[in-house]
Amino acid sequence: MRDELRAKIIDVCDKKIASKGDNVGLSFYAFFANKNDNPELLMEVATWWIQTHQLDHFVKADKIKQMINNGL
Repeated sequence: MRDELRAKIIDVCDKKIASKGDNVGLSFYAFFANKNDNPELLMEVATWWIQTHQLDHFVKADKIKQMINNGL
């Protein structure tokens, strides 16, 4: 996964945790605007989320942040 995408995921997770608490869940759509303006990047995250790690639709933000920080 691209470094810029990893940084964006960490940033979104941090903001969600700060605003909604440690138990907040999110989907991979949380990293994108409500419109599909970058399908290549969306598919990169979807592949990482669904195919590579077989995650559920909603996953706790702290788990995603930990996975990214661990290089997964």
